[in-house]
Amino acid sequence: MTGFINIHATKKLAAKLPLNENGLLKAKQAKAAGDSAGLSPTDISHHNPLNNWHANLLTLQRRNCVLFVHNETRFPVFVKGLLKPDFAELAWHFEDGLMNTLLKLDANQQQLDTAAKYLATLTFDTTCDRSVQGTMNRMAGDIDHIIYIDQLKIEEVSTYKLGAWLAERPCNIKSQKEWVFPKEAMLAKLGESTLPPSNLVPDNVIHIKRNKNI
Repeated sequence: MTGFINIHATKKLAAKLPLNENGLLKAKQAKAAGDSAGLSPTDISHHNPLNNWHANLLTLQRRNCVLFVHNETRFPVFVKGLLKPDFAELAWHFEDGLMNTLLKLDANQQQLDTAAKYLATLTFDTTCDRSVQGTMNRMAGDIDHIIYIDQLKIEEVSTYKLGAWLAERPCNIKSQKEWVFPKEAMLAKLGESTLPPSNLVPDNVIHIKRNKNI
């Protein structure tokens, strides 16, 4: 594990994170120094397919949750039920959420190995892109909606299944004509996807499919 993965956090989330002056989680400072082989947080690999995410703090049924959205693919990672000590370990929760969401989406072994290979120390800033933030806000609304409609308790929700459900929903990006399907886009970045290309938006795209298994 070398280099860094940059997370653009909202100010609300950043206020919860125990960050040092370089945007690194303080609990991971020693580990990061060893993993990064002398690199600084500005030495972020532009070739890392997992680089550049946005993240926001959500409060659901009085529980602290974090939603990560990958800038390019709009792939989501959802983490729930964080207590104060958990924010220092947010990197572990991100890695666990990412890998298990990929498993729920039937990523093949090559794609899983590639994801594991590119996992790196997280570095945080508060620079936000409005387009990605818009996707993140829409996904947060979808989470609120399905929890309310299906009368779910947040502690009973599978974060991996919920992340997979969000990943299969198409996203429109202001600068692009075609819709992005986060699942397909991320799997394609991690290796040759076995999924057929989907450039057409299904007729029921504006409806939220209720899933009792989330």
